[in-house]
Amino acid sequence: EQKLKQLNQFPDFNNYLIFVLTRLKSEDEPTRSLSGLILKNNVKAHFQSFPQPVAEFIKQECLNNIGDASSLIRATIGILITTIASKGELQMWPELLPQLCNLLNSEDYNTCEGAFGALQKICEDSSELLDSDALNRPLNVMIPKFLQFFKHCSPKIRSHAIACVNQFIMDRAQALMENIDTFIEHLFALAVDEDPEVRKNVCRALVMLLEVRIDRLIPHMHSIIQYMLQRTQDSDENVALEACEFWLTLAEQPICKEVLTSHLVQLIPILVNGMKYSEIDIILLKGDVEEDEAIPDSEQDIKPRFHKSRTVTLQHEEERAQDPEDAEDEDDDDTLSDWNLRKCSAAALDVLANVFREELLPHLLPLLKELLFHPEWVIKESGILVLGAIAEGCMQGMVPYLPELIPHLIRCLADKKALVRSIACWTLSRYAHWVVSQPPDMYLKPLMTELLKRILDSNKRVQEAACSAFATLEEEACTELVPYLSFILDTLVFAFGKYQHKNLLILYDAIGTLADSVGHHLNQPEYIQKLMPPLIQKWNELKDEDKDLFPLLECLSSVATALQSGFLPYCEPVYQRCVTLVQKTLAQAMMYNQHPEQYEAPDKDFMIVALDLLSGLAEGLGCHVEQLVARSNIMTLLFQCMQDTMPEVRQSSFALLGDLTKACFVHVKPCIAEFMPILGTNLNPEFISVCNNATWAIGEICMQMGAEMQPYVQMVLNNLVEIINRPNTPKTLLENTAITIGRLGFVCPQEVAPMLQQFIRPWCTSLRNIRDNEEKDSAFRGICVMIGVNPGGVVQ
Repeated sequence: EQKLKQLNQFPDFNNYLIFVLTRLKSEDEPTRSLSGLILKNNVKAHFQSFPQPVAEFIKQECLNNIGDASSLIRATIGILITTIASKGELQMWPELLPQLCNLLNSEDYNTCEGAFGALQKICEDSSELLDSDALNRPLNVMIPKFLQFFKHCSPKIRSHAIACVNQFIMDRAQALMENIDTFIEHLFALAVDEDPEVRKNVCRALVMLLEVRIDRLIPHMHSIIQYMLQRTQDSDENVALEACEFWLTLAEQPICKEVLTSHLVQLIPILVNGMKYSEIDIILLKGDVEEDEAIPDSEQDIKPRFHKSRTVTLQHEEERAQDPEDAEDEDDDDTLSDWNLRKCSAAALDVLANVFREELLPHLLPLLKELLFHPEWVIKESGILVLGAIAEGCMQGMVPYLPELIPHLIRCLADKKALVRSIACWTLSRYAHWVVSQPPDMYLKPLMTELLKRILDSNKRVQEAACSAFATLEEEACTELVPYLSFILDTLVFAFGKYQHKNLLILYDAIGTLADSVGHHLNQPEYIQKLMPPLIQKWNELKDEDKDLFPLLECLSSVATALQSGFLPYCEPVYQRCVTLVQKTLAQAMMYNQHPEQYEAPDKDFMIVALDLLSGLAEGLGCHVEQLVARSNIMTLLFQCMQDTMPEVRQSSFALLGDLTKACFVHVKPCIAEFMPILGTNLNPEFISVCNNATWAIGEICMQMGAEMQPYVQMVLNNLVEIINRPNTPKTLLENTAITIGRLGFVCPQEVAPMLQQFIRPWCTSLRNIRDNEEKDSAFRGICVMIGVNPGGVVQ
């Protein structure tokens, strides 16, 4: 490494590197290739400073040797060419594309294949540039050229040709759109190609065309669907997976129902069949290992968790129906087997169930009967997955069967195979809404009893699935869980001592969700006694730099909000630590900004999560938080956080500012003159959540300041009025903006009323679905006062 650094002092060194790659045939291929890769890194780092002759020599050598006899060397030269091209050199290397296209005509297979490999990489890296006037639209020549090679005798070349054209579908490149019919014709001609790589690229092309140029596919839709039905069962799993994506994409098209109805009878069994675990899945998922709870997790198994910062929202009239956007992407398998045919088939069935609703059931129910009661566990498992996949779309049609199915699924929770137990957890969670709507003793109680046993399963995957399913059940059942709280807490607390690292993080989530769902019902001495000691023990074990603090802080934040005064005995150390985390992160950021070469950039998530927990404390403890604030420098820290470059930090700061304003305004008031201008500059809808929380905080400050708000009205009013009139503003932001405008008018009617006409209509439409609560009350009073000052403003 050091030697290479030294050699890089000599510009001429790069000539040697290319020489080793292209000319030194006596060396072994890996050495030559490595020389090319070192050169590629040099090009990436400082090609601009290569002397002209060196740069020219490298370019020339690449083009002269793209047809090297070794496929490894050809690939390396292709990578090198693309890297040079991507350094803004496509303009500076005008002969590159014409020469590569020319080399495609070579009689020599290696030259043709090497040139195609390089072109494919350039198309991947620079697709937009190739379709721009900056280069005089080389695609006009390239696309027709590529299309000629769809009929080439070598499958590798055919595959390259399709892959090159495929790069331009999603951007609707002009040259491709002009040749679209030829392209589709050529694709159809390759439909039965014997090479799996070619078939895969054909499927990929058709899936993208479905999104971009469905008009061109409609005349051939029947035969395309027939083709995709075959390919979804292709013997090559990669081809089958590409083809299966077709159903996912088709489901999003308005014509889906019309073109697919007659094919459901073939499609449904194929998708269902694709939902079985493959043998390789079972090996990867250690499907035969039943008890692994004592085996520690390896660190790379643990997905990074992202903290979702706090956004202040208002209660709506309609009871909380889950917004599909909010639902986490529920997944029943791990990252181990990432995206595969099983997941794609399940996802396709899920979206099709949402399109066809009950019409899917006649095709499914006969299959389901066979699967769900099958003696082979792999088949039974796939049946349970099918049942979960259709839960959302076919719910209405499934209701008559649920009284029989739910008890069967609850029995499956005790299956001897761990993978059956875990999928049963997931599927039951998809029907939680129905379970909760029935008399509790019928299904809720037995389901909860069994799920809690599964939370203490001896298999880690089952523990994880059960914990996630239980969190979903908690959200649906809310206060229905209150009678069972003692039993639930015993289980969750017992799991603390049992779980390995990864599941511990999911357990925090289940506890936080429980607190959110039952709220103040958790505030009983008996429950606090059970729950708090293990949480505080973890809190004390974790170091300030440990990322496991995130989920624990999120969990404590929910618990503090639920327990309210019951959290008082625990609040001091928790509060202090949050302040310390904010202070440490700010200090580290400052050192990094001054000396980036000496210090690491801090992980600001620590500060964001700490601010959110402080919000939870302020909300839960109310006026009791006053003495904690009095003894700390949180207001000074907040002043810095509100000006942080990272939007999520500002978002959480404004949420905390609003909560402190409500809980202990005496400490906020002295800072108002400094804080208001910052709030004003953050009323920028480019960062929706930041803008939303800043808006909300301003409204809370109004209510405390009263008439003393007057000097600050002009800092914020114009921005608020502009936001409420913007098209496509998210609902939450409109609602908070309306409340804050109303509150400003309530405390300073003389200043705000003249603008009534500019906001009254969107104000009314934004707030009509909000529940009657304090916010709406104060805003409405504000409007009434302003109408008194400026009646003409509402005449229209």
